[in-house]
Amino acid sequence: MAQEIERKFLIAGDFMPDVYQSDRIVQGYICSDKARTVRVRIRGGQGFLTIKGISTQDGLSRYEFEKEISLQEAEELLLLCEAGVIDKVRHLVKAGKHTFEVDVFAGENKGLLMAEVELSEANELFDAPHWLGAEVTGDCRYYNSYLSNRPFNQWIK
Repeated sequence: MAQEIERKFLIAGDFMPDVYQSDRIVQGYICSDKARTVRVRIRGGQGFLTIKGISTQDGLSRYEFEKEISLQEAEELLLLCEAGVIDKVRHLVKAGKHTFEVDVFAGENKGLLMAEVELSEANELFDAPHWLGAEVTGDCRYYNSYLSNRPFNQWIK
């Protein structure tokens, strides 16, 4: 079983000078249940179907299955998704031996900036960039599936 181990952080500074690649991502959820999510994503002209299981209690780890699908299949599946599409630009930033994925959200989640780092084990150490802010690992409000149903601009009022 493929396990995803990641930590999530808000952004507290300028990360842009460190970016080496950026892609727009549009994604929707066929299922956004707490116990499982089924996501359709278009990134860089490619389609992906991803299934994720329930997170561990600390929010660090969960089962993840991802399969590349054609762009046409992804576009068709997006039409079947629940209301609330996630639109964001993902920037990649190297920090030591890790790559941080920094998401700058658009649409109803505009104003939210979040970074994720994937780890090989839960207690793995990593170099924290100077722009890294508060950790939000395990806070379900920062899951994309949550943001698709309860956008950031609705809960900051």
